[in-house]
Amino acid sequence: MIMAKRKKSTKKSEKTGRKSEKTEKKKKAGQKSEKKQSMEETKPSQAKEEEGLKEKKTPLKSPDAIDWEPKTELGRRVKDREIVNIDDILDQSLKILEPQIVDALLSLEQDLLLIGQSKGKFGGGSRRVFRQTQKKTREGNKPKFSTIAVVGDRDGHIGIGFGKAKETVPAREKAIRKAKLNIFKIRRGCGSWQCGCRTPHSIPFRVKGKCGSVEIELIPAPKGKGLCCEGEIAKILSLAGIKDIWTKTRGQTKNKINFIYACEDALRKLVKTKVQPEHFSTLAIVEGGTSGENLDERKGQAEEAPGQAQGGG
Repeated sequence: MIMAKRKKSTKKSEKTGRKSEKTEKKKKAGQKSEKKQSMEETKPSQAKEEEGLKEKKTPLKSPDAIDWEPKTELGRRVKDREIVNIDDILDQSLKILEPQIVDALLSLEQDLLLIGQSKGKFGGGSRRVFRQTQKKTREGNKPKFSTIAVVGDRDGHIGIGFGKAKETVPAREKAIRKAKLNIFKIRRGCGSWQCGCRTPHSIPFRVKGKCGSVEIELIPAPKGKGLCCEGEIAKILSLAGIKDIWTKTRGQTKNKINFIYACEDALRKLVKTKVQPEHFSTLAIVEGGTSGENLDERKGQAEEAPGQAQGGG
């Protein structure tokens, strides 16, 4: 009888312990549900605040740059929208190591230049984008393909890149990536004595470029003249935002690679050349990109300049 009573008491204590555990679990579940409700209530307010911050920041130019994870400090600053204008990077001569930086700041157009020639009898093959070379080995011929890509926004920014690979697609991608990394700005203006429109449709002064035996001279042209130059050079100048120009060339211009690099050398000299401050208004010189407001201000300054000169005389 004593043993049976002890067993009953132990069973009762076990039941009471289980009941207490169940009540504690219920209390914890209730506390968790209350926390979830409070979190759900705070989430919409946080989401609204984040949306407001996103609306304040200017959007990235390229959709590919949204999912981009930067690896450099400059890339992080661009993605956080601390840097909005690419001219701030180029003026400080900062090294661009990620092509997504350029995609985020500029809306670019790209094109491949005709530097190769397809096989044909008597050397009469048509021009093509890829230049094919071969290496002779014991195993056989090992071909490689090279190409030159040009990228620009038609507003004072241009980049040229050379790519070479065993296949055409990797060579093209390498050339485009290098062109974005090599982007630079140019000066535009109205430097022709035959034109007085004071708009940046041409270049402000003559410049010369050289690569190998090829020399090229870019000369300002009046408005409406067009691009009076070789076809591949015209592609580069149009993507840079130049609409009217004359050119002089000498040397082996049939070597298109040297011809293109000579043109790049001439365009880079537009920014390196020192210009006196008073010539910026008379020649309508613009560095890099422009906006409609800046152009209107420049036109107003140009219209005031002749009047001041007449009054002073």
